[in-house]
Amino acid sequence: MEGRDEDDDVPQLSAHTLAALQEFYAEQEQRESLKSGPEYDQFSVGAVEEDWQLSQFWYDDETALRLAKEALEASGENGRIACVSAPSTYQKLKGLAGDNVSISLLEYDRRFSVYGDDFVFYDYNNPLDLSDRLQPHSYDIVLADPPYLSEECLSKTAETIRYLAKGKILLCTGAVMEDLVKKILGLKMCKFIPRHTRSLANEFRCYSNYETGLDS
Repeated sequence: MEGRDEDDDVPQLSAHTLAALQEFYAEQEQRESLKSGPEYDQFSVGAVEEDWQLSQFWYDDETALRLAKEALEASGENGRIACVSAPSTYQKLKGLAGDNVSISLLEYDRRFSVYGDDFVFYDYNNPLDLSDRLQPHSYDIVLADPPYLSEECLSKTAETIRYLAKGKILLCTGAVMEDLVKKILGLKMCKFIPRHTRSLANEFRCYSNYETGLDS
């Protein structure tokens, strides 16, 4: 059409959207620069960024610390701890635990393979397709956070938990899952309310099958 600018068909970003996009890239650039700095901690919560497509939402620092301390207390001296789909708790544990504590991270996201032998690739769709390094009933506590709020995801993750756990289980999932958690794993809701770095639509809670410090 006469007088039509060739750029008319190109979508234009609003000033607000453009500013938000620029802020995102600035934060991303800052994070990358920090990774090369002397004070970079590869085990800090957020060292690996969330991937929303994988339903990843990291705990805030206070929650990750509280869960990590609980897991250490529950595992005892020379304990063995399995973190199933709970990488931010694993990261906090690595900053607290001594060399006598063994910690495994079962996780689908292969970016966490940077943690070497602690990392075990895990897909909840194949709950018992696990590394030979993971012996049955060999973990003093299993801490799990199923990635999706669905009965299928909880049921399959529960198979993994039962395989790994000697006895103690600590689970974090939505409050709406309470009845299913009790039915499938026999866990009781704790008083402590976990928080995430970003606000989520669903309230999250912790569940356990033993007396925890999360009820104080």
